[in-house]
This record gives sequence, structure tokens and C-alpha cells, in this order.
Amino acid sequence: MTKASETTALPPWVRRAILSLLIGIASLWYLRGVVSALRPLLMVLLVSLFLSFALEPAVNRLQRHGMRRGPGTFLVLAVMVAAIGGFGVQVGSLLAEQVTDFSENVPAYLEEIDGWLDDSFGIEHATADLRSEYDSGALAKRLGEVADDLARFGTTVANVMFNLFTVGLFTFYLVAEGPKLRRIICSFLAERHQRHVLEVWDLAIEKTGGYILSRSLLALASSLVHWAAFEAIGLPSSLALALWVGVMSQFVPVVGTYIAGALPLVIALLSDPVDALWVMAAVAAYQQVENYVLAPRITAHTMQLHVAVAFGAVIAGSAVLGVVGALLALPAAATIQSVIAAEAERHEVAEHLIAESSLRRRQGERPPSD
Repeated sequence: MTKASETTALPPWVRRAILSLLIGIASLWYLRGVVSALRPLLMVLLVSLFLSFALEPAVNRLQRHGMRRGPGTFLVLAVMVAAIGGFGVQVGSLLAEQVTDFSENVPAYLEEIDGWLDDSFGIEHATADLRSEYDSGALAKRLGEVADDLARFGTTVANVMFNLFTVGLFTFYLVAEGPKLRRIICSFLAERHQRHVLEVWDLAIEKTGGYILSRSLLALASSLVHWAAFEAIGLPSSLALALWVGVMSQFVPVVGTYIAGALPLVIALLSDPVDALWVMAAVAAYQQVENYVLAPRITAHTMQLHVAVAFGAVIAGSAVLGVVGALLALPAAATIQSVIAAEAERHEVAEHLIAESSLRRRQGERPPSD
């Protein structure tokens, strides 16, 4: 080998580094595919973990009253499934009924709109195209298909619950075998790390259980108040509407209140615009009572999150995991906040430094340089 070829050849360590880099890139690419393929399973595990945190306080209470952990877990899960299934059936039946009524009354609605436009603005036959579609059966067919879909909504919810058997199975074992699972995890850790793991685990259970408890109590109060209000107004299916308002306003983050109030408002508009005004007044009035009277008292000992933190957590959760992330964002943020508050080192605030800084800002002075 010539001297020139010896000087231009790559050293062995460079070849090994390049080979290691290529293998690392290939491994990361393969790992990315594996994680993508396992995403549904990871989502199931994450939801199951959230549900186990939410249900464990109730199971612990039953255990303290003498019920074994396995049957107690099954009982709590059965109650949860029955509640969600009942809500789905009630709301699905309501939506199907309302869409069917709307489909049957379309000619009357179009005639009223036509008369109002003619009397108010001199616009004649504004809905002629829609009437022709309805008379030909095209519009009625579309509305009928929507009604059929909504009629199956309650059954679909029940089927989804059964299809989520895997989630229920993981949740059952995470709750029923919770103490044993914690013991197994701690057996792999040193004692100082065991304490931190158990503290974080207990905080997650406390915050998630508190979140579910507070939201459930507020949903119950909202449903009862709106049921009475909708009965007084004379809305159809007042119980189903009240359940919709109570559940959606409490368990859908950020926009839940608006989604909750939209359905009864639309149904009231279809029957009588005056009823719609009463619905708006009832929803708005209760919202004020909840925000300033009920919510502060109920959530004072369960979950304390600043509005901005909650809003940011929901946006981050929905960006990462979609709807599931939005639902899990608030208890996750509360747990993280509690862990930071418990573990982070805190110092006494130097009030004189804050006063000096405020004085400089008022006087427009620059901060002193070091």
C-alpha cells in the first residue's frame, strides 16, 4: 500500500462511528414504526391508568367497609358502565326524536320563513328550491338517514362500551391488583426512590379521583336544576336535555358549556323563540351560580388549577393525544402541579427586592447592573 493511500484511508474508529450512527438511525426508525403500531395499545393503557386512578378511591372505601377488592372493583365498574350507557341511550333517543319531528315539520318551517321574508323584506319564494327538494323526497331522505343514525346512537354507545372490553379488563386489574402492582414496582427500586414513586402514585389517585368526584357532583347539581327549569319552560324530553347539559358542561373541557347549552337552545327555537330566550336565561343564570357559589366550594378540596393552566393543559393534551388527551389533561396537570409543589425547593420571598423593583418600574429606571 502506498503512502498516499495510507494517509487518505479512514481511521478504524471513524468507520465504527459511522456504522454505529447508521445502525442507530435504523434502530430509531424501526422503533418509531413499533411505537406507531402500538399506539392503540398505549392509548388503551393510558386510559386504563386514568380510570384506575379515578375509581380506586371508591374501591378503597368499599374495602374499608368490608368488601373484598375484586368484587368492589367490579361493582364500581358496573355502576360506571351503567351510568354512561344510560346517558347515551337517553341523549340518543332525544336526538333521534327531535330530528324525526324536524323532518316531518319541514314544510311548515319553510312556509313560516317564506312568509316572514315576504312580509319583512318583500322577498318572495325564498325557499322555493328547498321546497322542491323536500317535495321530491331528496331532503326528507337525507333527514331520515340522519334520524336513523341518531336512533342507533344509544345502541352504538352500548356497543362501544362492550368493544372497549380491553380497557375495562386493564382497568379492573390495575384497581383490583393495585397494592400488589405497587409492591412489584417498588421491589425494583431503592428505598429512597420507592418513597417518591408512592407519593406520586398517591397524588395521581387523589387528584384524579377528586376531579371525577367534583365533576360528578357538579354534573348532578346542573342536571337537577336544568331539569326543573326545562320542565317549567315546557321543553320536550326535559330529563334527557338536563342530563346532556350537566354531563357535557362538566366533563368536556373549555367548550363544554357552549356545547351543552346549544342543544336545548336549538330545540326551544324549533318550538317557540320565546322558550329559547327562557332557556338562554336559565343556562346563563345557573352558570353564574355554579361559577361563584357551587364550584369554588366543591373543588376547594379536590382540584385547584388556575384557569390559564387548565386552558393550556387542555390545548397541549388535545394536540398530543386528541380527544383522549383533552379529557386527561386536567387531572394530569393537577398531579404534575402537586408533585412540583411537594418536591420543589421553596424560598422565602424578599419583599424589599419586590418593592424596589416596583418602584424602579414606576420611575422608569433601569435595573442596576451587576
